[in-house]
Amino acid sequence: MNQTASDGLARSYPVPADEGLRLRELQRHQLLDHDGDQHFDRIVKLASAIFDMPIALISLVDHDRQWFLSREGLEVSETPREVAFCAHTIAGNEVMVVPDALQDERFSSNPLVLSPSGIRFYAGAPLRTKDGHNLGTLCVIDQKPREFSTEQQQQLRMLADVVMREIEWRHDSSLCPVTGLSNRGALFSVGKREMEQARSGAESMALICLDIDNFRQINNRWGHPAGDQVLLDFSRLCKGFLREQDFIARLGDEEFVILLIGRDSDAALQLAERIRDAVSRMNGVFSRSGYHLSISGGVSAFAHDDTSFGDLVQRAERALELAKTNGRDQIVSLLSS
Repeated sequence: MNQTASDGLARSYPVPADEGLRLRELQRHQLLDHDGDQHFDRIVKLASAIFDMPIALISLVDHDRQWFLSREGLEVSETPREVAFCAHTIAGNEVMVVPDALQDERFSSNPLVLSPSGIRFYAGAPLRTKDGHNLGTLCVIDQKPREFSTEQQQQLRMLADVVMREIEWRHDSSLCPVTGLSNRGALFSVGKREMEQARSGAESMALICLDIDNFRQINNRWGHPAGDQVLLDFSRLCKGFLREQDFIARLGDEEFVILLIGRDSDAALQLAERIRDAVSRMNGVFSRSGYHLSISGGVSAFAHDDTSFGDLVQRAERALELAKTNGRDQIVSLLSS
């Protein structure tokens, strides 16, 4: 449980068991602090009208705040997490209903309840990802006590599903159409934040750059559909070695990058070698031709004198170039500039 706010007014709020992964998922969807969106605005207007509520919000619960992706009937764009009703909703998987906040011990001393025209009624449905992490809520609010029927809870849940499908669709539409992996822009956005966290927490972070050797030979000999299948099979193989907090992206035609959270260079080197060995045994269109698939790789780790995430990427790419220059089908580690 998180402790009370520093001003002592707000009660504690529950922290989800998956909090670290949940926050990573929120950041990786790249939703926070964006400008208004007409599609989401229509959904909150619809929610406000359906339930006859003056306030409807799509709330995303960050580390220490809730930020509103869309809002109807409210001027502010965010509030501290310690006073957020939605911070309680995301700790479960069901619609949370507060008929009268003044009569609820969790919220009766909340400044958002005690203020003029304060919150009296709240209902929120979690926005749950495919991987089972609650990013925030779709919620409706009134300044007077209300009841909320089972049917209304189901309707709110369905509207939250619409919001979540739109969020997931937008996220998926930015992925590589062949492999389903993130692109260079997403890698650098995620990497920048992960580096900041690693630096502040004195934690390890490592990077692996992998390149499929002589990939053009596959395209030239068996055709581009076969090449696409190799890329898809390779990306699936790599993901099978990763934990949920790790991150993989396709950087170029046959170049992939794996960001390892909380792992040092030795662990990254061992993992890269395991992937290289597994690739050598991959089946594919070339399995009966005598052709053997291989990869080259470069490994580096976060150093506290790195000025940007790009420093880490460039170092791993230099290690990859050394591996290719030295004859390919090998992994090279480069730990300093």
